[in-house]
Amino acid sequence: MNKCHICGSNEIKEELVKETFEIDGKLVIVEGIPAQVCQRCGEVIFSSEIAENIRLIVHSNSQPTRSIQVDVFAFSA
Repeated sequence: MNKCHICGSNEIKEELVKETFEIDGKLVIVEGIPAQVCQRCGEVIFSSEIAENIRLIVHSNSQPTRSIQVDVFAFSA
C-alpha cells in the first residue's frame, strides 16, 4: 500500500484529476489524469510514466480538446 509523503496517511485512492500548468506564459489545463490522491490532505501523486505523458501533451503542437476564457486578477494588499 502506498503512503502519502506529505502527511503519512495510508488513505490513498486512485482518481482522475485535472491540473493547470503555465507553459511559456500560457495556462494549459490537462483533464482526466490518472493519479493517486491522499484522502486526508489532498496531495496528488503522478507516476513517472504519467508525468512524462503530461509533459508530451503540453509541449505538443496538437490542438486542445476545448478552450476556455480565464479571468486574471492582480492581488493588491
